[in-house]
Amino acid sequence: MPKIRRALMSVYDKTGIVDFVKVLKTFDIEILSTGGTAKHLQDIGIPTIAISDVTRFPEILGGRVKTLHPNIFGGILALRDDAGQISELQKRDIELIDLVVVNLYPFEQTVASENVALKTALENIDIGGPAMIRAAAKNFINVAVVTSPDQYEQIVSEIKTRRGEISLETKRTLAVEAFARTSQYDHFIQSYLSDQNGEAAFPRRYQLLLEKVQDVRYGENPHQKAAFYRDSEEPASGLLNAKQLHGKELSFNNFLDLDAALGLVQEFSEPCAVIIKHTNPCGVATGSNLSEAYFHAKATDPVSAFGGIVALNREVDDATAQAVSELFMEAVIAPGFSPAALEILSAKKNLRLLECGDINHPRGKGIDVKKVQGGFLLQDQDSYNLSDIKYDVVSNRQPTTEEWAAMKFALRVGKWVKSNAIVFSDVERTLGIGAGQMSRVDSCQLAAEKARRFGHDLRGSAAASDAFFPFRDGVDVIAAAGATAVIQPGGSVRDEEIIQAANELNLAMVFTGVRHFRH
Repeated sequence: MPKIRRALMSVYDKTGIVDFVKVLKTFDIEILSTGGTAKHLQDIGIPTIAISDVTRFPEILGGRVKTLHPNIFGGILALRDDAGQISELQKRDIELIDLVVVNLYPFEQTVASENVALKTALENIDIGGPAMIRAAAKNFINVAVVTSPDQYEQIVSEIKTRRGEISLETKRTLAVEAFARTSQYDHFIQSYLSDQNGEAAFPRRYQLLLEKVQDVRYGENPHQKAAFYRDSEEPASGLLNAKQLHGKELSFNNFLDLDAALGLVQEFSEPCAVIIKHTNPCGVATGSNLSEAYFHAKATDPVSAFGGIVALNREVDDATAQAVSELFMEAVIAPGFSPAALEILSAKKNLRLLECGDINHPRGKGIDVKKVQGGFLLQDQDSYNLSDIKYDVVSNRQPTTEEWAAMKFALRVGKWVKSNAIVFSDVERTLGIGAGQMSRVDSCQLAAEKARRFGHDLRGSAAASDAFFPFRDGVDVIAAAGATAVIQPGGSVRDEEIIQAANELNLAMVFTGVRHFRH
């Protein structure tokens, strides 16, 4: 590959640019630069050639136009192996540019500020920068394009090793990253302007801007490949903040279960333990301490808990770690682990241990995306705050204080259970969970049967339903099992019949007006 002879510098973020340019100068590389970059370099004694000297035209419109000129783009886009193009450049006294180092005006950071003025936002839309990046990337066989200070170290190392050259493989990789950067930049501009146009949630064209975080062990099944990506438009939250301390590589299903477990445990402020299996909770409990909460969560359904995912909302102590280690689990996620707890759990070679830091970090409130054949379904996330519900007691009997507490506990859990969902609970733990059944009465029967199987007395318990009861049969099952209070959205054409059933059975019944289907 030919050596780098001429480099163009135009950077808003000047981190590391001085040391980078110093290395280039040791290889006699000529430096061209725009106004702010030129001043920055010249102030510390590094000579550069001003862009206006190359274009033979001054920067105009307050710097809006400075690099948009044939003398710049001709030097970048010319094909070195095309004698006609090289001859044309020579006739017009245009010199080749072999390296383009550009990073862009901080549009993303600018519009992230509250109440940013439209004029300020528009002034931070870079025009010449993306044009130069795209031109250099298009001609990557001949020109290297650097779009981030993070790339300087790699380029310096290669220039030193290859004595002034950059390999074609590296140029190709840089070009891919360059087009990704301009695509990302345009995405943020389009998103901001759509927001200004009142199209924030669901614009006519919606683009997902994702950055790869890591490959995962496999997909839903071992024959499927998978990877974990972050949403570039949302602040890091949830699993993005988690650090794996121990255990096997995470699989696709692990990520889904961990996300569900973390979301559910965040519903509670008191010490809480959640056990998830196939994204469904098989046990949830609070307690005076973490080990007590875990003991009761596991007791809900110890058979299903085998091979589950555990989420805890306090630092794991040695007592809790010892209890968790007594049953095979896939993963444990918690704000932290005491040294003793980490030692106990690390004895399990494959057990994945994830430290998520601040458990109270709010869940992202972006768009929930689901793939269907030929397209995608988009919706707001179900971030409805249960404290905002307007509770409506529709039965003749008012709930007792204890029944209110039990209903609200069951309601929090039911939001995270696959529909159709029924949850029996007392004031601090689940007693029976019916998930994912095709009829609601089946979910009621399953939840009651599981509670009986594991020795839980449902007398005086509360039940929560994620959606309305279409018939009274589900209410009959719940009352027969021993529950004395039921909370549900209401909204069925048979609501009067359902309320009448509750009164006949002496149940306290509360409508919320909020459905929580989870498909």
